[in-house]
Amino acid sequence: MATTGTREMTREITTHSAEETIAFGRTLAELLAPPKLVLLRGDLGAGKTTLVKGIAAAFEAADEEDVTSPTFTLVHEYRGPRANLYHIDLYRIDTPRELETLGLDDLRAEPKSILLIEWGEKFPRFLRERDVEISLERDEESGRRIRIIG
Repeated sequence: MATTGTREMTREITTHSAEETIAFGRTLAELLAPPKLVLLRGDLGAGKTTLVKGIAAAFEAADEEDVTSPTFTLVHEYRGPRANLYHIDLYRIDTPRELETLGLDDLRAEPKSILLIEWGEKFPRFLRERDVEISLERDEESGRRIRIIG
């Protein structure tokens, strides 16, 4: 894991439904105060977008029902009074050159930006640059084990 000389904290919680995962996302506003680069890790269907629904709602950047997976559009932008959230999916991005075309460095330079990046671990720079890492794992049918490092 990347460290910047400061001690990282790990926190873990298990949610038992999509509603609980969204509610937990709402509690992360203080931890994710901008500017932040957040890696969202987990298999397909692990609940990454569900968690982002709560985060976006907490920042008043989008209603939960308006947050969708950026799998095909690659970047979804949600603007709020305290933060601009960029929900980014790199699943279909394979090369540094393709990554460069997304302009993520420009988004990161904004003082109110929070980049929520799915599949960022494909590119070592994000493992080094991330401020927070959130991993989600399925825990039975509707449960999710969520681990936060940062």
